[in-house]
Amino acid sequence: MGSWSTARAARGGGTRVRLAGLIIAALLSSSNSPAMAGEPASLRDFLFPSHDKPTLEKGRYAPSDGEAFIVDHLNSKDLLLRFEDSQEIWALKPTAGPRGDVIYKTDTGEPMLRATRLGGLTLFTGERPNGAAAAYMGEGATLRPPVIPNPSVLFQILIQASLRASRATQHLVVFEAQDLTPHDLTPASSAVLADTAINTAEAFNKIAGRNGQGRPVVTRFNRVQFTTGKDVAIRINGSVVQITVVADKGYAGRPSSARIMSVLQKK
Repeated sequence: MGSWSTARAARGGGTRVRLAGLIIAALLSSSNSPAMAGEPASLRDFLFPSHDKPTLEKGRYAPSDGEAFIVDHLNSKDLLLRFEDSQEIWALKPTAGPRGDVIYKTDTGEPMLRATRLGGLTLFTGERPNGAAAAYMGEGATLRPPVIPNPSVLFQILIQASLRASRATQHLVVFEAQDLTPHDLTPASSAVLADTAINTAEAFNKIAGRNGQGRPVVTRFNRVQFTTGKDVAIRINGSVVQITVVADKGYAGRPSSARIMSVLQKK
């Protein structure tokens, strides 16, 4: 009986060896196919693709409760996200999480999405600090900066954002493109500046709208100056807010409303 079990085990072991050989052979042969040209042929790379590729598929997602959102790819790593009930587009950067998860964070360092290696997705917001499971619902819109054909369109957007911030503070807050000539205001830089102005007005309103208690914070300011540079920056100079954007980085080259709020609220 013992010898029969041993022989059966030996035959089973041989079958497993042959099966492993077939899998390895298939992987090696697939590396020579056009679809795998230039790709690593190791079993590790086959099972665990590089994080250089977007983890989430572009499209529309919905949490178990709350508003749906759109995900798009900013580049091979970073993501863009927009909630369907909001105009703001968030630029998210991936960081490594436990168990091989990828956590996408805002420019304030707050996690907004967590993607697991098994395809799970969790959304984090102020209303969902513990996270809510989200599911892919289908194709979504492409998220790209607005087209600003000329400086006059940009200045109209600055005026509109200025009026919105002025209502929040209950006094005039001037929005201006600081030290920028019409030559500097390319369609790309104008698009980033316009989006930054909109985010700034949103930050003023969110602070002032907190049961009226936040209004004294924003009434300190009467001017917001926007310019371009090599790094995104927000500085407070007395009653003036100075915001620098990086034009060629698109949505990743300007601060979110949350980052602007964090600076405005500092003592």
